[in-house]
Amino acid sequence: MQNEGKMQKSFRSIPYKTLWRPFMKAKFKALIVGALCLPAFIAPTVFAQTYPSKTITIVVPTAPGGANDAMARIIAQGMSQKLGQPIIVENKPGANGAIATEFVARAAPDGYTILFGYIATHGINPALQRLKYDPVADFEPIGMVAISPTLLVATNNLPVNNAKELVALLKAKPDSISYASAGKGTAPHLAAELFQINTGTNMLHVPYKGSAPAIVDTIGGTTQVMFPSLFSAYPQVTGGKLKALGIAGDKRSSVLPNVPTLKEQGIPNMNVTQWYALFAPAKTPKPIIDRLNKELNLTLNDKANEKKIEDQGAEVETGTPDQLKNLVQKEVVRWKKLVDSAKITAD
Repeated sequence: MQNEGKMQKSFRSIPYKTLWRPFMKAKFKALIVGALCLPAFIAPTVFAQTYPSKTITIVVPTAPGGANDAMARIIAQGMSQKLGQPIIVENKPGANGAIATEFVARAAPDGYTILFGYIATHGINPALQRLKYDPVADFEPIGMVAISPTLLVATNNLPVNNAKELVALLKAKPDSISYASAGKGTAPHLAAELFQINTGTNMLHVPYKGSAPAIVDTIGGTTQVMFPSLFSAYPQVTGGKLKALGIAGDKRSSVLPNVPTLKEQGIPNMNVTQWYALFAPAKTPKPIIDRLNKELNLTLNDKANEKKIEDQGAEVETGTPDQLKNLVQKEVVRWKKLVDSAKITAD
């Protein structure tokens, strides 16, 4: 009892400040840590509320005047009106889109530099090139823009009117037909390789530097066949300068409803739908991505913009960032399998 009394007396004799100092220090440290962490939670939200406050740049991986460039400018004009800031289009062609894609991957993740990506930048290139970017890890998907099936076309002088007749001609005269592409490792090249694998035929490949010169030479008869996107070839087909032999997709196109799919003509596994989408650098705040996705979808759902895109031969395709991410992951696997199987190289 005496010891207990001494302990109580000793405890009472400890100064109040001394007794509470450890607790106060712990509380102070917790407040400091909380204050330091607070910006990490509120900064993205505050940034999103003030975003955008300056000009946004959409980087296009192809040259001015092409199909990708035309669609990017439609999107830029519509989103600019909704975001209340100018949006400029900057073309950085080269390396089948890899130059522009790497540039955006290394840009500041602030929502002011975004990429107009497509099937090559986030699907085909990873299978063919040693890239300095990862199509999944280095980007935040914003949303889909449009899809355009690959179209099998032929010069008007070629004596065929559909894909079945082309296959018959190729089997009767092997290696007698040449096909143009936008370059080695591009979507038109891989579509043609897939066509030959699925039909057991052989054609001579003539690569060009872009779709435009390839289409021009196919119209002129220098090359006889091509597999461009419908988006690229639509004006020439509707203008009677090229013959449409089939759609390389699971269904007919709404803009060319009378052209049958290759599947309808007995050629399976020919779904080569080209797609177009917007991407931001990795670590761009989610509120920024959500804002861009919202305004992109509103722009695409505008009837006037939808018609502009359809007039180019593409179909509007909206969606969420997660849906676009899933698409990219599947495309990387799919094209790697084809490239390895056909032993295709980009050089």
